[in-house]
Amino acid sequence: MVSAAELERAVQLLVRQVGHWEQPRWGATATGGNASRADLVHRLVQEIANLAADAEGEPRRTVPRLDNDLALPDQLRVVTADLVTAGAAPEVLARAAAEVAATRSAL
Repeated sequence: MVSAAELERAVQLLVRQVGHWEQPRWGATATGGNASRADLVHRLVQEIANLAADAEGEPRRTVPRLDNDLALPDQLRVVTADLVTAGAAPEVLARAAAEVAATRSAL
């Protein structure tokens, strides 16, 4: 199982990978797909937000897609913190960490 610290480490690695990107790099198509890198990261943000809402027993809400893709790493940090704060079960943290790892590989 995955601990909160391990999930946070996986997110840190992803943020380090993409945190310095400029808009053209975000708009590029992700490896082996037809979605942009920004679309993939936003999908990850939404998935983790959904897991956090489930862990909190709250309704799922759509994470806004901001005009500036440079905000995506911050959105990822926020929803990850929400998930950890919600006290999610280790298997939920493992699922989130797997999603982060898959997204990193696809970028």
